[in-house]
This record gives sequence, structure tokens and C-alpha cells, in this order.
Amino acid sequence: MLPENSAVFVTGGAGFIGSALIHYLLANTNMHIINIDKLTYAGQLTSIADAVSNPRYTFIQADICNKQILSTLFRQHQPLAVMHLAAESHVDHSIDAPAAFIQSNIVGAFTLLEATREYWRQMEENQQQNFRFLHVSTDEVFGDLGEIDQPFTENSPYHPSSPYAASKASADHLVQAWHRTYGLPTLISHSSNNYGPRQFPEKLIPLTIIRALQRQNLPIYGSGTQIRDWLHVDDHVRALWLILNHGQCGHHYAVSAQNEWCNMEIVHKVCAVLDELCPLPHDNKLGAIQRYSQLITHVSDRPGHDWRYALNAATLQQELNWQPKYDFVQGLRQTVQWYLDHRDWWQPILMRSNTAERQGLSS
Repeated sequence: MLPENSAVFVTGGAGFIGSALIHYLLANTNMHIINIDKLTYAGQLTSIADAVSNPRYTFIQADICNKQILSTLFRQHQPLAVMHLAAESHVDHSIDAPAAFIQSNIVGAFTLLEATREYWRQMEENQQQNFRFLHVSTDEVFGDLGEIDQPFTENSPYHPSSPYAASKASADHLVQAWHRTYGLPTLISHSSNNYGPRQFPEKLIPLTIIRALQRQNLPIYGSGTQIRDWLHVDDHVRALWLILNHGQCGHHYAVSAQNEWCNMEIVHKVCAVLDELCPLPHDNKLGAIQRYSQLITHVSDRPGHDWRYALNAATLQQELNWQPKYDFVQGLRQTVQWYLDHRDWWQPILMRSNTAERQGLSS
């Protein structure tokens, strides 16, 4: 267990999972949080705006590929833990432009590991024993499953399909090697698909919500039968804190609520919640839609699209006594309501995206 009032580095804290983690740590611990984020297009300071006034929170805009800056930050803040979440994470982008994923997810992980190792080696022995480095990975490193295959476990072989998954798998191997070779006290977590408030609008659930509210087509890849295992982000960050404090160094932990749904079902569920919470106006004009599901359209499938992801979280449940708190139906409804209530969060993102597209800057 980390000593109270310790400093913790969170990389990528302006992202979706990172911002949820910072909210959790500030509300439930006495830790001092140093948020290190490069602020790429998906990093949103508005996601952590309420943390700024907290004396236990510090934000530093920096690139984890810059070892000199990292070394300076380690000397200044003397953390007892690193929670590494910074990563490029959008699979479509990794297919179109993989170089950024190699740089951020592989070179960034290597640079952070090296800066951490040099700092850790200079610590006193009791501090070295308390120190932890948690690398937050993904279920996608294991590839995909068939319909009757058992869910992946921590011992499943790596078989990544996309450049994104391959870059995360590479980072996992680096973390494991730094533990085995140098003794750095590392842990690795693998989570299933996350959902919840403050998720960037490029991902399936927020994309569906926002496009539906704008009466735009709701694109579904191929048949829409691809299956994902859904986990509420707040359940995920609770698991990360448990793993950091009580997990066994050198081990991997799968985090899953075991909620398997195909993409078509997810989109229909979102539309049904929107029909209830934000019903479409009655309009007798020819061609007017009456239900959000009428906006669903099928588009060409993406290359190398994994068919099914699923994780077995038995190790986390048995060793660390973790259980998900969110029922999926409840969590999805809460998520839809959050986007309805926080248009001031996502509308500026869309405006910036539209401006970039008009200027030819879109990826």
C-alpha cells in the first residue's frame, strides 16, 4: 500500500480514462497527483477543470518522449508511483497513420521506463520497495476471439491485429522486460472497452449519442455483429488503484465487467435511451424520423477488424476482491444523460474538429 500523501504521476490525465482516474484519486485518496499530458487532439483540460483548484493536483504539459523533462519532473516531485495511461488509442487512426502510435506508445513507454528506472535506482531501499509503475494496456493485444472461445486471461498469447494493438503489445513487452532485467517494480493491466462520461466523441458510444442528437447518420462497420466487452470507466479506475496498491509486481491483471454486446445492439440501446430521455419532436413532414434508430447506416468494414473481445477478470476478483459496481443498462443510461447535460463539453470539440476539416488539417 502506498504511504498516504505520496506523489503519483499520471500520464495522459487529460484523456478519458486518465481524467476519470484523477477524479477518483482526488475524491478517495490523499495522494498528490501530477498529471503529465502532451495535450494531443484527444486531451481535454475541460475534463479536469474542477481539479485545478485542488492543492493536491498539478498539471504539466509535457511529452513523455522527452526524457530530459521527465527526469526533471522526477527530481522535482519525487513520486512513489507512476500510472502510465498516455497513448494514442484510436484504431482507425492507427490504420491511416501508424507512425504516431509507434512514437507515443512504444518510444514514449521506453523513454518513461528509462527515466523511471534512473530515478528508482537512486532511491533509498525502503522507497524502492514501496515504488510501483503501473502500465495501463488493453485487451486488444490478444487479438480477437471466435463465438464460442473462452475469454482471454492474463496468460493468453499476444496476437495483435491493428497497428494500435501492436504498439500497445510492444509497450507491454518493454514493461515486462524492465521488470525482469532491471527489477523495476512494474504491473500491467488489460481492460475491455470503456464507456462513461467525458469520452472523446470519436468512440462508438459518444459518437452515436452526439451524431443522433444532431440528426446525422449513425455509421456501423459492416454487419455490426462485432462483439465488445464493456466496462464503465469508474469501475476501471477503481481497479487500477487496487492493482497499483495490492497487485503483485511483474503480474498482469485483466479488468472486465463481462458485458458482451455486439456493436449493433449497443447503437440500438443508445437510441432507445435517447428516445426516452430526449424524444424527437412530433413532425408530420414527409421523411421526418420518429426514432433515432432510423439514422443507423452500414458502412464498409475497416481492415483487420477484430470480431470479438472478451476478458476473464477472475484473477482481479479473487486476488484483490474487485467487483464492478455498474450494471450496464444503468451505466449506459447515466452516460447518455451526461452527454445530454454537458453539451458545453462536447460542442467545442466538434467546432474545433469542423474547423480543422475545413482547413484541411483533419486526420
